[in-house]
This record gives sequence, structure tokens and C-alpha cells, in this order.
Amino acid sequence: MSFIPQLVKISACSLTLMLSAISAISSASAASATVPEGPAGDAFYAPPSALPAGKRGSPIYARALEGTMRLPSAAKNTLLLYRSLDDKGRPTLVSGTVSIPAGQAPAGGWPVINWTHGTTGLNEICAPSRDTDKGPEHPYIKVTSHLLDNFVKNGYAVVATDYQGLGVADFHPFLQGVPNARNALDLLRAARTLEPQIGKRYAVVGHSQGGQAGLFAAAQGPSYVPNFKLVGNVAFAPALQIAGRLRAVMASDSTELSLPYVLYVLQSYSKTDPSINLARILTLQAIEHLPDLYQQCMTHALTTGYWASAIAKDQFVAKPDLTKFLKLGARNEPGTLKISVPTLIVQGSADVTVFPGTTDLLTRQLCAKGNVLNYKVFAEADHEGSMVSGQTTALEWVDARFAGKTAVNDCSALPAAARR
Repeated sequence: MSFIPQLVKISACSLTLMLSAISAISSASAASATVPEGPAGDAFYAPPSALPAGKRGSPIYARALEGTMRLPSAAKNTLLLYRSLDDKGRPTLVSGTVSIPAGQAPAGGWPVINWTHGTTGLNEICAPSRDTDKGPEHPYIKVTSHLLDNFVKNGYAVVATDYQGLGVADFHPFLQGVPNARNALDLLRAARTLEPQIGKRYAVVGHSQGGQAGLFAAAQGPSYVPNFKLVGNVAFAPALQIAGRLRAVMASDSTELSLPYVLYVLQSYSKTDPSINLARILTLQAIEHLPDLYQQCMTHALTTGYWASAIAKDQFVAKPDLTKFLKLGARNEPGTLKISVPTLIVQGSADVTVFPGTTDLLTRQLCAKGNVLNYKVFAEADHEGSMVSGQTTALEWVDARFAGKTAVNDCSALPAAARR
């Protein structure tokens, strides 16, 4: 008589262990039935040199995400390698992350936040998906992860591209709106293949470099990924006024926070357009130290070595040839864009990276193009602080767009805002 209860007890215990093992395997494995499992560690970012055949926006492989881009409120966080297009429209491989909320997806699938991150650097190790607690740009990634986790907590799937050249070793087209935007939009398709419960409605949200990229993604999205439905976009302190920032740096007789950013842009644009000759813009000494900018990431460039103490104006030749550079820079100004959905721009009044005055100018330019615009300035918020101070505003604004509510257009009030 004692045998049967004991057998039942053992069977129940075995069943519990079996279910636990299945659950562990399920949570550890991120690849779906249609997407292969990717390798562990940094090998994930070193795909075969021969690019696999396939369309842009199709996944290569995936695995469970490790590191600080794992959003704690997500039921599942995945690292994904997918096909996209580079700065010249050629196929390339890009890494990114996909975070899925807890619970049952609503009818039509999870609404999507398409995140475009700010400047982290030029080196492949600077990718947000590669960040750890001791990563070179962890303080920045920590702020953005908190912002994104708030969206996941409120029922949004989050897809976040690393951009071409960050994550997977390649050229990074820094502050080039079109290729950065393509990388973000192609991730929508790849993520939905991986996770079919992701819906087709999305909002683009970005900061700094990603604010610029996000504005371009919002402008391109309806034609580039027509099977998805864009409802709005949010730009925190978007990078812009490339020509003005260059001229200010060239006139400065001190060390400049903006100098490494300007040099990032110069290298990016000269790689895309070889007719931009850096030897006719920068001094020989400056050119000799350009490789320093690929050591670690942005924080290293701002605080360590030659570029942390270089006098800005001394890095440029007496009469630089800027014609081709300025032409390409003009094509990357977000103020020229026409966006079919409402846009929210968030700025901090204490931002010394993206100056409030330049964002004021952007809002006037976008209004002149007929865009529907909301503009929120947070007193005393700095560059990253705009995301902290503005996250509740951004969430409420995005909620309203997905709910189909009409956005109030602030354009008529912007001349007064610009005088602040």
C-alpha cells in the first residue's frame, strides 16, 4: 500500500524537474522555429565573411540576450543578427535586440517601439547590445535601458538596432540619417519573423544621434517598410546643425566637447564620399591621431589622450575645403524632412551637447515643412537628462498615438519657444 503513493511522489517530482528543465531551455534559447540559434559570446558578432543570401530585414540567427540591454520587465530578451543595407545601399549584417512584454499579446500583436540610440563610438565594441556593467558606455546605456524598460512595462515590444559597424565589425556611418534609419526599420521585419506576436504598428523613439536617425526613420518608414504602420515618433535632443557645429569648433581656441563628435562626422562622410579629402581639412597632426578615436568608445575619446586636450582650432588647416562635406552634411539635416505622422521633440534646457537653440531651429524648420509637431523643453535637464525628465511625457504621448488620438500641433507657438 505504501508503494503506490511513493511512486506517485517520485513521478510528480520527476515531472516537476522535467518542466523546470524545459522552462530553462525555453528561456535560454531565443531562436524561433524559423530562426537558427546563434553562437555564444562575441562569436555572435563575427558571422561568416560570405554574406548569406536573403532579403533585407531577414534574420540570420538569434540567441538569448545577455548584458545590460536585457530589459528587466521583459518576458523575453533576444540578441538578433539580421540583414540590412549600408551607406551605399549594399547588403550588410547588423545586430540588434528584441524585448517582448510579459502577458498575452493584444489583438493585432504587441505595439512596437523602434529605438534608435545615441552616440556610443565608432568601434564595434561600442554597440549597446554588447554592453555590460563595466562596459565603456555603460552609464549612457543604463539611462536608455531604464527608458526602454518603462515602455516594456507598459505593454510595448522594443526593438533596438546597434547600427551598421557597431556590434558587427564594419564601417559605422555616423550621423548619416538614411543608413542608420534603414538599420532601424529593417529590424522591424527581422524581429517580427523571430517573434510573430509582434504587431505591425510602431513608433520610432531615439536620442541624440538616434534622434536624428529616428527622424529619418519616421520620414522613410511608410515607403521603406510599407507593411508596417507608423503612428508617431519621439526625438530626444536630436543631433543636427552639422555645419554650424563644425564652424564653431574650427573657431574655438580651447578644448571642445564637440571636437570628437565633429571628427566622427568628418571620418564618416569622407568614407562615404571619397572626394571629401581630410588632408585638405585637418592638419597632419590631427590626421595622425584619428585612429585614437577608434580606441574604446566615445567616453574614452572625450576624456583620455590627445583629443581630450587638443585645442580645437589647431586641428584644422588655414583654408579648409569644406564644399563636399557641407553638401553631404546638408543631406543629413533632419530639418529638411517631411514626416507623415506627429512628432514629439524633447529637449533639456541645460544640454551642452545638443544646444537648445539648435533644437529650437529644428522645430521651426520642421514646422515650415508642414509637419505636425509637439515640443517639450525641460528646465535644467542636460543631454541625457532629457530622457529622464521626459520619459513620462514620451510614454503618454506614444500611448495617445497608438490610441488614435489627434495630436495638438504646437507649431503656432514655436516662435515664442524659440526666444527662450
